[in-house]
Amino acid sequence: MKQTYNHYVQFLLVLLSVLLLFPLTGCWSSHEIEEQSLGVGVAYDKAKESMIEKELDEQGEGYARKNLITSTYQLITPQVASSTTKQGGPQQKSYVNVSETGDSPFQMVRELSLRSDTPFTGYHMKVIVIGEALARSYSLEQLVDQNLRDNDFRPSCLVLISKGRASSTLESKTAGEVPAFHLYGMVDNTYRTTRILPPMSLIKLASKIQSGSSFLLQNVVSANGEIKFAGAGIIKGKTNKMIGFLNEEELDGLTWIIGKGKGGLVKSFDKKTGQLIVYEIESMKSHIKPHVKGNNISFDVHIESEGRLSENGVVSGNPFENQFLKKAQKASEKEVEYLVKNVVEKMQKEYKVDVAGFGNRLRIKHPRVWRRVKENWDQTFSEVPINYDVKLTIKDYGTSGSKK
Repeated sequence: MKQTYNHYVQFLLVLLSVLLLFPLTGCWSSHEIEEQSLGVGVAYDKAKESMIEKELDEQGEGYARKNLITSTYQLITPQVASSTTKQGGPQQKSYVNVSETGDSPFQMVRELSLRSDTPFTGYHMKVIVIGEALARSYSLEQLVDQNLRDNDFRPSCLVLISKGRASSTLESKTAGEVPAFHLYGMVDNTYRTTRILPPMSLIKLASKIQSGSSFLLQNVVSANGEIKFAGAGIIKGKTNKMIGFLNEEELDGLTWIIGKGKGGLVKSFDKKTGQLIVYEIESMKSHIKPHVKGNNISFDVHIESEGRLSENGVVSGNPFENQFLKKAQKASEKEVEYLVKNVVEKMQKEYKVDVAGFGNRLRIKHPRVWRRVKENWDQTFSEVPINYDVKLTIKDYGTSGSKK
């Protein structure tokens, strides 16, 4: 009996040893990273053929296509990665950009296989940048359809709009910098400014498109290898095409309306002396309250914030005195009111779109009314009265000043 038991234990040990060999084989269908071209960014622009494509077309060797869209892919290849580890001088780049022109984003991706010995993969895609001219001509639903269907493409990648050619935003004059990573990381600065929108991922963009509501995409501008977030592109819900821009100041005002700011400042001037006062935002919240009376719709916007007096040019003012603090608060409140009214006027009078979520609040509070007006909400929104109430509180004024 004991001998039988020992044989049974030995058999289990041998079987377990064999089974343990399977995980050691790794992923059977995997590809070595040295054999891949890692796509980290893509820019879509109105068509502009590359030199090699023009040459192929002239020789009659190009493939059948309409020259509608130019896709620029930012790649990190094994050759690029290895070259940056060597002493190559400041001119070395950590990436390579490759462009294809055609009418099918999917076909353009596959064309890269004819120009490289390493296949393109999108597992590490960080950003999609869409050029202004293309966004005005094409529905975003058309432009990102292939990206949403592609299992290799990251649904978490950031989507931006570019005032100018999108491909320029994937260029950098800083040695060792990968522009796609730089763009992706810039959204983390929301705690420093009210001029950066909450990040719009690819999967979130798909939700916005399906909702039929108008919305914003962060705008990025480029010049001489430098980039900057500067306002936002306005996407009209009915067409999913871009119709215009909010500038930086207008984006400031919109952030106050939606109450999503995590930091930033309000610059105002003392009414009596004209001197500078800077209020630094520590917290912000906003509440949009809809009112319905018969067929009439209106909104109240209640904005509250706490912060600190970070800069004071009024030399005669003592920041420890309640009277001076009230004056500083009042000046900052007036500036916020101006920013809010300014962007609402832009939305209602110039573009006639709601990109601040007023319709969503109406949908939540008055669903029956919303069902009646939702088909032409942007037009209805352009005519509704909006009232504002802004309350800022200075709770901190640094170490400057002295008590009497």
